[in-house]
Amino acid sequence: ATILTQAMITNGLKAVDKGANPVLMREGIEKAAKCAADALLDASHSVETNEDVKNIATVSSGNEEIGNIIAEAMAKVGKDDVINVDESKSFETNLEMTEGMQYDKGYVSPYMVTDRDKMEVALDNPLIMVTDQKINTIQDILPVLEGVVKSNRALLIIADDFDNEVMSTLILNKLRGTFNVVAT
Repeated sequence: ATILTQAMITNGLKAVDKGANPVLMREGIEKAAKCAADALLDASHSVETNEDVKNIATVSSGNEEIGNIIAEAMAKVGKDDVINVDESKSFETNLEMTEGMQYDKGYVSPYMVTDRDKMEVALDNPLIMVTDQKINTIQDILPVLEGVVKSNRALLIIADDFDNEVMSTLILNKLRGTFNVVAT
């Protein structure tokens, strides 16, 4: 698509320089794009079987082993779920399944890690608070924190931002063992 777009822009500008009407060119490009999209839609078919997935993945990757692994992953997670492909630190190609959810934003403070060797956070069945607001005062979330203490469960807070005083209070309570909290 990028190569086609570049060619259309380059040749379109050349044509305009030679006197072509830019409005008519735009209309022609829009009609051609619709025709191309319709042709692709007509030629497409749904992927029904695991064998179809394997064949498409093999052709796309140029590697039968990778095609088999992608087909196996699709069979395990389903067509509507996400598959992440990572570069291996070894020479092996393998499939690793992870249950749960992965959140890539990261923790706000290194004091919130649960595994200091790996510097990562792993929480089992935490309470989760999500807001698109900045948490300005600890009073903003005090009822939530009281519920966390009563439930004796970890808390994951996903917020737009945190005031420094709020972060200090959360870290201090985590270090004292009052509750386990991770803020992102």
